[in-house]
Amino acid sequence: MTDHATPRARHEISPDPSRLDAARIHHWLSTDAYWALGRTREQQDRAIAGSLNFGAYDLATGEQAAYARVVTDHASFAWVCDVYVDPAARGHGLGTRLVTAVRDHLTPLGVRRFLLATKDAHGVYARLGFTPLADPDMWMALQVD
Repeated sequence: MTDHATPRARHEISPDPSRLDAARIHHWLSTDAYWALGRTREQQDRAIAGSLNFGAYDLATGEQAAYARVVTDHASFAWVCDVYVDPAARGHGLGTRLVTAVRDHLTPLGVRRFLLATKDAHGVYARLGFTPLADPDMWMALQVD
């Protein structure tokens, strides 16, 4: 996938890991994302290193405005996680465009199952075709404290 921006967009979305602002990502997630509060910088850096990452960058300033991380085998499965849009960039569809870019990047590789978890953004993801699990009784989780 190459960097791209739509004509109406103020941001371009890229999977280029060299463009990520790891300090900004860590700050966003560890201080403002309910699912990652308190995550250490070392944990975040390992998560970035072991994942496919997407950034959204302001066309005027080059600053990172949003982030999404994907745990994937690049063949059949993807877990979309750590989707975060800077508060100043919210309300303009950037999160939707970011997750669309993730989908569009992985679908040609054969990925057909995308999962994510959210406490409060079901409507955002529903617009992209995400639905509740059809058979949640099949799924299991292991929480290690």
